[in-house]
Amino acid sequence: MKKLILIVITGLIVAGTLTAQEIKYTQKILPIDVRVEDLLSRMTLEEKVAQMRIFHSNLGVDIDEKDSLVLQEAVKKRLTNGIGGIKSVAFNYSPVKAAMLTNLLQTYIIKNSRLGIPGFFVTESYNGVDAEGCTKFGRPIAMAATWNTPLVKKVYDVVGREARLRGFHLTHSPEADLARDPRFGRMSETFGEDTYLTTEMIVNAVTGLQGDSSGLNSTHIGAVTKHMAGYAQVAGGKNFASIEMSPRTLADEILPPFKAAVQRANTLGIMASHGDINGIASHANGDLLTKILRKDWGFTGYVVSDANDISRLYSFMKVAETPQDAVRLALMAGVDVDLYGEDGYAQLPEMVKNNPELQKFIDNATRRVLRTKFILGLFENPYANVGKAKDEIRNKKAMDLAQEADLESIILLKNNRNILPVENHKKMTIALVGPVLDSNVKASFEKVAGSNFQFIEEKGFELTNRNPSVPVLTAEIENQKGINRILDKSKQADLTILFVGDDEFTSKEAFFNGALGDRDNIDPVGQQDQLLVDLKKPGKPVIVVLKHRRTLSVKTIAQKADAVLDCWELSEFGDKAIANIIFGKVVPSGKLPVTVPRSIGQIPFHYSQKEINFKKGYLFSDSTPLYCFGYGLSYTTFDYSSLQISDSLMNLKSSIKVSVVIRNNGNRTGKEVVQMYLKDLYGSVVRPMKELKGFEKTELKVGESKTVSFTITPEMLEFTRLDMKKSAEPGKFEVTIGSSSDKGLSGSFRLIQ
Repeated sequence: MKKLILIVITGLIVAGTLTAQEIKYTQKILPIDVRVEDLLSRMTLEEKVAQMRIFHSNLGVDIDEKDSLVLQEAVKKRLTNGIGGIKSVAFNYSPVKAAMLTNLLQTYIIKNSRLGIPGFFVTESYNGVDAEGCTKFGRPIAMAATWNTPLVKKVYDVVGREARLRGFHLTHSPEADLARDPRFGRMSETFGEDTYLTTEMIVNAVTGLQGDSSGLNSTHIGAVTKHMAGYAQVAGGKNFASIEMSPRTLADEILPPFKAAVQRANTLGIMASHGDINGIASHANGDLLTKILRKDWGFTGYVVSDANDISRLYSFMKVAETPQDAVRLALMAGVDVDLYGEDGYAQLPEMVKNNPELQKFIDNATRRVLRTKFILGLFENPYANVGKAKDEIRNKKAMDLAQEADLESIILLKNNRNILPVENHKKMTIALVGPVLDSNVKASFEKVAGSNFQFIEEKGFELTNRNPSVPVLTAEIENQKGINRILDKSKQADLTILFVGDDEFTSKEAFFNGALGDRDNIDPVGQQDQLLVDLKKPGKPVIVVLKHRRTLSVKTIAQKADAVLDCWELSEFGDKAIANIIFGKVVPSGKLPVTVPRSIGQIPFHYSQKEINFKKGYLFSDSTPLYCFGYGLSYTTFDYSSLQISDSLMNLKSSIKVSVVIRNNGNRTGKEVVQMYLKDLYGSVVRPMKELKGFEKTELKVGESKTVSFTITPEMLEFTRLDMKKSAEPGKFEVTIGSSSDKGLSGSFRLIQ
């Protein structure tokens, strides 16, 4: 890279246009802002606009059998004036091949850029780096189920390192949206329903990806936190649908994870939301993307559009009357980079001729992109280390971490007569069955279980035809044939382990091109409930392993199964983790990051709704959740006692401490998530039933006791008041510490002026 920059700059000096001292943007010792301004001053309008665009590598970026770069003419054309970035470069190649390709591509970009400006390469990271050969971790919803923020930070640290090693610089992750409607197909990309839990997960995900920001210029990648804001709150749970929420809900519940990503984690980027907020399209929302994000929060990074969403202000949202008007709205609202668009910011050079005032917005957007590239160290260190890519991606340490995260995320929902763990005290035949049974489950179980167990398996049937765009449910007649095969296998076994739930075809993103991924029903698809009912008829025990990407209404499973393990979607080693839990090698410690309703009719059903929402139930049904937020059993038992509050009064400049003694009364060492909830008993507006404000995951040996303490600060008591100002109000508060949102020890204190 240094050599190439030197070639470019030397040519300019020879031409008599520059002196070495004037080329400030190449001088590493100078402040980034000085370098940015110097480089910006040398750029043409076309070069600036090129920095405001990202295209996808599927347009034609490849490497041939001789390890030479192959670019289609469409790509070369887009690189004429340089480029902001390219998405998913070499994602389908091995890490070594990917590092080689990104290096070749970066060389081409720099060499063919008049000023030697490198590009950034972008990925996504829902379960590890979205690329071949990288460590595959559990999805974010599974990470949230660990309730272990240091562990989550370690996971995302590995993701950031592996991405940089193969040549990526940014990731369009993590997702700070709250998932409160399981009809939404992208639920598993979030960290659950709760503002506080999501906030803490986001902070640790971003700081992990970015190497606490100090790794951005060499070892890690920049996080682009998304989707700002309210994206998962779409009407009917349908992707691209409208979003209606009060300004108070937006301020108090939806925005805090984004604010923390900016102010606590220093996220390098923000992605705007596909949706609107109360009719205002997010990509044209200056209050959101400029006033709140930049002026109120102090964000200095760059804002990228979601895929093609700038032009959709005209073609889809209908808030712009012309394509050019869509470009103007997005640019002036604060969107710096156009992701994929060919009819968006590409129009800016021509538009400036008639609207010269757009130039200052273009300059500001380009500044932010260039600043990002300097922070990432791309002018000094633009290349991947091919040797390290081979040795360090998906190494043993990373794979062990994926398994550790799996083990801490699995939730024990039910355990009748302590059927789990399955003890190795007598020979037993176990049937592994069900439509979400993976091909490697049997091998994983055999490695973990020991010689006393014999395993037989039968998947039975597929949930769908596995069409990635619009899947079709398997016909009932085929399902029944599969059920019959499963029942035959089960007859041969002493115990059946049933794998049910959903998969990547029944819960996914509903893309704009006609794909579907949202559902109007959250019962398990097909005849999975009937399968369990039939398996139970002979009277043999059945353990259910629930694998899924969205919250399912598992009422039949909760009633009929002898034990239930909730696994969400685990890593590539998930089946081994499940076996370790089932056979008692590890004690389960996961907790629910969502509330599980009994049926879809209870939605919305997050635990932290306004208190008045819990006054009435429904006719002919139980109004309580099937499983509450924060719930999860263990193979041991924990006793809570001795709640202590340091003071009965606190003011706006003080804090109080609250503590509880927790004791392991069982016969196994185990981990418990101690959770603290606050309730504002009286407010100027109707307040939530309760809100999570602290948690700690702690391990206790048999008979061990430990005091767990939390500090309650005035900031924890703040909300948007009647006058729409955010602060705490004097009054009485209730604090509860326990094992879930529904169980704990309570006390009270009063906030005074």
